[in-house]
Order: sequence, then C-alpha cells, then structure tokens
Amino acid sequence: MTETLDIKITKTKHSRLNETDFNNLQFGRTFSDHMFVADYEDGEWKNFNIVPYGEIGFSPAISALHYGQAFFEGLKAYKHADGQVSVFRPDKNARRFNKSAERLCMPELPEEIFVQSIAAVVDMDRDWIPSKPNHSLYIRPFMFATDPYLGVQPSATYKYIVLIGPVGPYFSKTLRVKVETNFTRAAEGGFGYAKAAGNYGGGMLPAKKAAEEGFDQLIWTDAKDHAYIEEMGSANVMFFLDGKLITPSTRDTILDGVTRDTVLTLAREWGVPVEERRVSIAEIIEGAKNGKLTDAFGAGTAATIAQVGSISYNGEEYFLSDPKEREFSQKVLKALDGIRYGNLPDTHGWNYMV
Repeated sequence: MTETLDIKITKTKHSRLNETDFNNLQFGRTFSDHMFVADYEDGEWKNFNIVPYGEIGFSPAISALHYGQAFFEGLKAYKHADGQVSVFRPDKNARRFNKSAERLCMPELPEEIFVQSIAAVVDMDRDWIPSKPNHSLYIRPFMFATDPYLGVQPSATYKYIVLIGPVGPYFSKTLRVKVETNFTRAAEGGFGYAKAAGNYGGGMLPAKKAAEEGFDQLIWTDAKDHAYIEEMGSANVMFFLDGKLITPSTRDTILDGVTRDTVLTLAREWGVPVEERRVSIAEIIEGAKNGKLTDAFGAGTAATIAQVGSISYNGEEYFLSDPKEREFSQKVLKALDGIRYGNLPDTHGWNYMV
C-alpha cells in the first residue's frame, strides 16, 4: 500500500477560470489556479504544498541558472465523456524523470511522489480541463538546483514544481520539415536522452534559422556524420517505409518518448512490422522518391501525431502523400484519442484515473 502524501493546500483567493478564453488557447501560455511545490533538503523530499500559481523567489546565485541543473517532463490529463479525468501513463514519465535526474547528478524523486503530486494538483484544478475534442490539460513537472553557490558541483538543495494548464492542438497544420546537417542537438556520451533544459536551449538557434526559411520543424541528425536521423524538434519521428513502421532506436542521443512507446506497442498488437534501428537519411529520401515512403510523422506528448507533409534535404524538397489518406498514422491517432478520452477500452491500464 503506497503511503498518501501529506500535502498542505493553500487555495487561491481569486480564480482566473472565468477570465480564461478556452476558445483561444495558445500552447503553454495559460496556467491554472494552482501548482504543486516541494523541496529537497538534507537528503530528503519535504514541504509538499499546493499553492496558488504565481511567482517564486530565489537567489540570483542559484546553481541552476549558472550550471544548468534543470530538467522537466511533459504529460497530459484528459476529460472523459462521463466527466472522469485521467492522466496518461504517468508511471512512464516518472521513470524517465528519474533517468534525467540521474544523468544531471540530481536527486531522484520517488515514483509515488511524482504520480501523487500530479494527481493532487490535477484534481484541485480539474475544472480547468477542456471538454473540446483535441484539447487537454498539459502537465509540466520540473526540477532545478537551488544552492546559492557559484561553484561547479552538484547542488545540495532542489525544488520540484508541477505546473498545469489547458491546451489545444500543438500543431494545427501539416509540417514542412528540414533535415538539419550542420547544427547538432546531441552527441554520443552526452545527455540527449534526458529532458534537460540545455538540450532545448541549444536547439533554438537552428530552429529559428529553419523557421526563417519557412520550415515548421527540424529533423536532427547524428553529430558525427549527419547521416542518420534522430529526432524531430519537438517529438520522436516515425516513418512507414516499404510496408514497415520504422523509427530510430533510442540511445544516449535520443529521447525515449512515451508517445513513441505507445505507438510502437499498438503497431505490434495490430501485426504491423516494426523496426527500431539506425535510420539513414539516404533511405528515407530514396523512399520519398520511389513512393515507398507512405507515411511520416512526429510522435510526442505535446504534438501527439504530427503529420509531415514534406521533407527538405540539401536544398531539395520531397513532398509526401495527403495525410488524410495515410492509413497507419490516421489509425493510430484515432486509437490514441479513443483510449485517452475514454472512448475505447484501456487494455493496458495506461489511464491513471484522478
């Protein structure tokens, strides 16, 4: 029996719920009334609180700002037709959270604290969960170092916070993507598999340059030869090539995505041939040329299933089939939505009911 967390709750005196325009939600810009906060001190997690969403104070010398000990997770809660609320696969996110913590020399957070903290704040602000199709409550747990010390060593104190907020679709159109062959997201031996803040900071300049050229996303390639595909800018990437679902195998440069794992699990259950391996740019471009590449999409918590409309490589743009006619990605998107919104049986127990 898991011990229930002793959480102190301080309710907001002024809810912003009725002031929020749920018909015009920009992803990541709207937050609910409350957040969960906890501290790591003296070798243990303590001070579990739900407090009104707002600013927090800290020293300008905290090591997170100077030496990069900061990382996060991303998951979602969904409102079912009968009014019930579920969080999708929080146990999987909890395990990845601790992989990031270990790599950045930060304290692990017990899985029960991770799951219970999320459930508690989601339950507190469950009225913020949209009921509209393709809408959900985005959940952002994160941890950062708080020692006010300018020394290159792991902090002794940390803060863990969970922010939540209503969101609509992350992408509203088919993506025009560019294969990046100059900049590098992650190198072997690094921490590309962790959701470290620095991974995303380093990707902003190449993403900005690509956006200026009219592209929506980048496809990152390996740091050594720029010959193998790794991830998209905000999701794992998958291809349906010559009748098989193909995706780069996870390694220390690639994030082990929850949506990625979910899609692969469903594909195998449906009898779809699946290959997790090194995926070369050459074979994807050849497949686009000869018609054997029949589907390409990003898979991620924020993006869900993000259809790729064209792939640009070395100045040449290759256009793919109409996303509405793609058999696999349309089927898996329908299945994902059905399970998460409670309209299809959850045979795997992926929905954590709040």
